[in-house]
Amino acid sequence: MNVDFIFKIAAIGIIVTVLNLLLVRSGREEQAMLTTLAGLVVVLLMVVKSIASLFNEIKGLFGL
Repeated sequence: MNVDFIFKIAAIGIIVTVLNLLLVRSGREEQAMLTTLAGLVVVLLMVVKSIASLFNEIKGLFGL
């Protein structure tokens, strides 16, 4: 696992947190929730791609 991957996830978390705070303070709670969900989906897709890559490497290692 690369350190850049962790920094990307942390950056997305910081951006989503700031957007969430700004939207909640302006009275747009629904949009804040959707922003949080969008950030979560993006991070989950990144993690799923990484796990799929790991499984493919393990498959190749054992010749399956």
